[in-house]
Amino acid sequence: MIPRTDESAGRPAVFLDRDGTVIDDVAYLSRLEDIRPVPGVSETLRKLREAGYAVVLVTNQSGVARGYFDEIFVQETHRVLEELLDFRFDGIYYCPHGPDDRCPCRKPSPGMVNRAIEELCLKRPGSYVVGDKDADMELARNTGLQGILVRTGYGQQYSGQTHASHVADDINEACEWIIGRRPQGQ
Repeated sequence: MIPRTDESAGRPAVFLDRDGTVIDDVAYLSRLEDIRPVPGVSETLRKLREAGYAVVLVTNQSGVARGYFDEIFVQETHRVLEELLDFRFDGIYYCPHGPDDRCPCRKPSPGMVNRAIEELCLKRPGSYVVGDKDADMELARNTGLQGILVRTGYGQQYSGQTHASHVADDINEACEWIIGRRPQGQ
């Protein structure tokens, strides 16, 4: 890999939480048949890409650390998700550690986003984090990005007390808002 020194090169990204944002939140998803994408999300993801954004999934998967499932299952879940969506993410990053592990990649720590920016040659200016939890909004602050809270999943309980740049009903509305703010010609 070639080290990058200019984070303004490349294209901006939308970093998406998985559970409660892209798919219905099923506590510690452990069965592939329980993967249920949010209605309309496939088209929304394609629109983001057409607007010039990289689309990256960033998700905490502490069920691995808790022994509920293994990393192979997490990887299979992402393969099935892409198949269901008929969409390939530009990157998928997950943290298998638990809350007490103090892992630098576990949201709200910036590890997954920083790694994606470097590995995928993304630019930080104009990038967003979209999620349903306060940890996602803290991730946005910790990485210098704008955070958009969706009211799906756990989002409704945070919508009145968030530091989000914007609050949307769901991922579809959030991404329309992002696309609407993109400067013309970029």
